Amino acid sequence: MLLDKIVNRLLYALSRRFKPNVYLIRRNFVSKRKLKNTRASNTSTFVEKEGIDLGDNVFIWHHTIIDGSNGVTIEDGCQIGAWNGIFSHSSHISIRLYGEKYGEIKDMKGYIRGSVFIGKYTFIGPHSVIMPNTKIGKGCLVSAYSYVKGEFPDFSIISGNPAKVIGDTRKLDSKYLDENEELRNYYNQWAE
Repeated sequence: MLLDKIVNRLLYALSRRFKPNVYLIRRNFVSKRKLKNTRASNTSTFVEKEGIDLGDNVFIWHHTIIDGSNGVTIEDGCQIGAWNGIFSHSSHISIRLYGEKYGEIKDMKGYIRGSVFIGKYTFIGPHSVIMPNTKIGKGCLVSAYSYVKGEFPDFSIISGNPAKVIGDTRKLDSKYLDENEELRNYYNQWAE
């Protein structure tokens, strides 16, 4: 009984000390440009940072992995939800094609490489996967649990597996802009 109490208190203290937290990223990984307000969770993982080009005012939530091996650009003001994967390579086809020989052969068939681009002020909902060779325009909204691959125009609402355009964020935004005319100037500065 006493040992259980001690163990529980120890576990509680450790979890409070090492719980997920958010920290500032002070410099862009690619250009080394100073960033004022880009933040990421301490539980997020950046693979091959030198290929990850982050804008300012970017927010990356808990347990997200970003693979920069073939280039990832995330422009200003993007929000990346929790438990997301942003990948610039994929081996899910070649691993099956090559079986035990996977990794032994250079330039494997089915091994996909390609950059990812996420435009300004785009929101990526939780549990989404962004695949190589994907371009998401500015002002987009990717709904939770989406599997995103390909090109998507500015202001798209993107959803599904496979993801497709299901709407336009400007329609969502117009309600708020009509009710709050003072916001229109801020919005127009980046949206036009």
